[in-house]
Amino acid sequence: LNKICPETVATIGEKMAEVTVDTAEELEQVIGLIFKKALSEPHYCETYADLVFCLKSAFPKFPNPDGGNKLTFKGILLNICQREFEALPTSMAPAQDDFSNLDMGEVEFMRKKRKDRVLANMKLIGHLFLRDLLSAKVIGSVIQELTLVDRSDMVPEEHIIECAVELIMSIGHTLESMPAGKQALQQVCGRLLDLKQQTKKDGRGLYSKRIQFAIQDFLDTRSAGWTKKVFGGVAKTKSEIRMDQERELLKQAHGKEIIDGSQTIVAGQRPMYVTGAKSPCGTKSPA
Repeated sequence: LNKICPETVATIGEKMAEVTVDTAEELEQVIGLIFKKALSEPHYCETYADLVFCLKSAFPKFPNPDGGNKLTFKGILLNICQREFEALPTSMAPAQDDFSNLDMGEVEFMRKKRKDRVLANMKLIGHLFLRDLLSAKVIGSVIQELTLVDRSDMVPEEHIIECAVELIMSIGHTLESMPAGKQALQQVCGRLLDLKQQTKKDGRGLYSKRIQFAIQDFLDTRSAGWTKKVFGGVAKTKSEIRMDQERELLKQAHGKEIIDGSQTIVAGQRPMYVTGAKSPCGTKSPA
């Protein structure tokens, strides 16, 4: 996994599919390892989601010790996602026991590290949904719970709102195209708009300007049909980078100015291979 990138995901997927997995516990360890690596390398979240997609049909089902339906790859993946979600920290600050032993620089470093992991968690969950590995019903429940849609008397912490926005921005187009997802999204949009407009007793906004801008950016993106400008930040293969360079050179050759190097994308669109195009696994998308 230390060598994973968009160009190697097919090869790594094939090698991991050859690993002998004899129990549900071993399968959980395999999926857990991928999850752990993805959260430590958020730049490659999409690539790790591709890897999970490649492996979804590679391993057998296992007997459920509690009886009932057999344990499947997708079922175990869902359990891991649920545990990660339930373990979201209520605060970005280090535990009080550790606080006294750290200077302000170390505290800020730990806070940023924890926040990056939480946001990577949301990003990964979003990309798993886009690959049909998590359902719209599950994702809808997640964004409703994050924003406390049913608890208007409570206010989510700033980092929780940031998680919700991160998740929705990575899946919005696809989620809204599904009945269950659209209904949840409408409720969450109304809730976020209400939270953005709320103020404290001193007249200041309930959330910082940064969070207010993030909410507004999300609402504007939805109003624009989920189209937005991006400035890199996505892992690409060498051939994709080469094609981007060739397009820029072609524009320059025709006298077209390249203003900021950005590109317009549809936020939360499914990868083409999920709908039957060439899979990142090197073959047609597995059923």
